Amino acid sequence: MPASITHRFTVEDYYRMAETGILKPDARVELIEGEIVDMMPIGPFHAGAGSELSAFFACLAQGRWLVWNQYPLRIDEHSEPQPDLMLIRPPAKKYKQSHPTPEDVILLVEISDTTLRRDREIKLPLYAKAGIEEVWILNVPEKQIEVYREPNYLGYETKSVVRDGRLAPMAFPDAEIDVQDLLQ
Repeated sequence: MPASITHRFTVEDYYRMAETGILKPDARVELIEGEIVDMMPIGPFHAGAGSELSAFFACLAQGRWLVWNQYPLRIDEHSEPQPDLMLIRPPAKKYKQSHPTPEDVILLVEISDTTLRRDREIKLPLYAKAGIEEVWILNVPEKQIEVYREPNYLGYETKSVVRDGRLAPMAFPDAEIDVQDLLQ
């Protein structure tokens, strides 16, 4: 029996599919390790928490970072996910030429309600391999924020779980959020 072969799409293939109409303009999809994956609809808590985080970080930025909401992150030739929120390095003009890459990311946040398993098992290892320094998973079902730091090829060296108190990105300790307030 012949072995099955899986075709992995590249980012260029992915964009060609969109340009030719194979992928509809309003399709909510992302490219993960060569596979085109449907994104789940965004529920009210997800949208509200994302908006709250975005407004909070935008208010404190003072030119130190840009807030990037549900836009592409070019990881490699086979992966271009769309995280819920990222803090990326300025200047903004740079991103008119190309999407941010892992080196541009200060903090990446996934808001996980129905996507918790996929975010932990598929996207988190992808982010670690890419060297993204800090990832937060806002775990909606368990009302907590999982903080991942110190990436390597196998995953993240440190994981902490925060349910209350204050939390700030490692790179900007003055940008503290009230965890309980965000999770309510």
